[in-house]
Amino acid sequence: MNTKDNTVIDPKSFGKVAVLMGGTSAEREVSLMSGSGVLAALKARGVDAHAFDPAERELGELKREGFQRCFITLHGRHGEDGTVQGALELLGIPYTGPGVLASAIAMDKIMTKRMWIAESLPTPRYVVLPPGRQAHEDARGVPDVLGLPLIVKPPHEGSSIGVTKVKGYSDMQEAVALSVRYDPDVLCEEFIEGEEVTCPVIGTGEQARALPVIRIVAPDGAYDYQNKYFTDEVKYHCPSGLPDAEEREIQRIVLASYRALGCRGWGRADLMIRASDRKPFLLEINTSPGMTSHSLVPMSAKAAGLSYEDLCLALLASAALDNPA
Repeated sequence: MNTKDNTVIDPKSFGKVAVLMGGTSAEREVSLMSGSGVLAALKARGVDAHAFDPAERELGELKREGFQRCFITLHGRHGEDGTVQGALELLGIPYTGPGVLASAIAMDKIMTKRMWIAESLPTPRYVVLPPGRQAHEDARGVPDVLGLPLIVKPPHEGSSIGVTKVKGYSDMQEAVALSVRYDPDVLCEEFIEGEEVTCPVIGTGEQARALPVIRIVAPDGAYDYQNKYFTDEVKYHCPSGLPDAEEREIQRIVLASYRALGCRGWGRADLMIRASDRKPFLLEINTSPGMTSHSLVPMSAKAAGLSYEDLCLALLASAALDNPA
């Protein structure tokens, strides 16, 4: 098989491959869907691939059973946050996606924003409410800083889990209460009114490239967990239909954000384009993006001429270790 850059990949060269799926995070259900898709694609391309759920099996079995590579389709905690990556480093088994440090930083939306701000990359203003600063009077003071509406979310979750769009002062405490069900810290973020877009990246370092931008149109702007994975109400535009200059600027910012965190392999950044001046703002970066039938990386890759199966094979070929022996 030839990838888009004409690199020849022999499926047999990967050896025995584990597709890590499921796990223990709040995104387990989505992870199982992603993993099933990847597993079927790799098998269709002749890879000796097997499902492996870390919630049901001890990771040491990977070494004992002779697995030589791992394709990570775990989402959220204990899968996308550097913990599984660290375990695989100790086991000496190459894996897809960024390494330990990049995964840990990208999973923490607060640390990610600090890194991006240090690199002069645009991201919405924010306020953090740690434990001890989540009482009624503290929460009610946030709109005075960020304005209304604003977004309240747990900084270590994905797939819009625990996220609330707060429209009034009286909604703050309920939004904070929902967020702390998933995370002890609460991230409050300026709401950017405008269009939502996402842009995947594949590759490492200077060879990394941004794929086509996807413009997302959700019913009433509600791009939430249900609409992301279980309905067909959301409309995805790829090609995005944005002016060429806007698309190129988004790709430039996304590549810079990916490199700033030290990502490798692949990732996907989510952004908002402010309606008032068309300025893009980085929201977060996903280092183990979804690979379900509704997922966005495969959609963008297809627009770039890369099928789902070939995308999976190319990502598996990029599997690496931070510190190979």
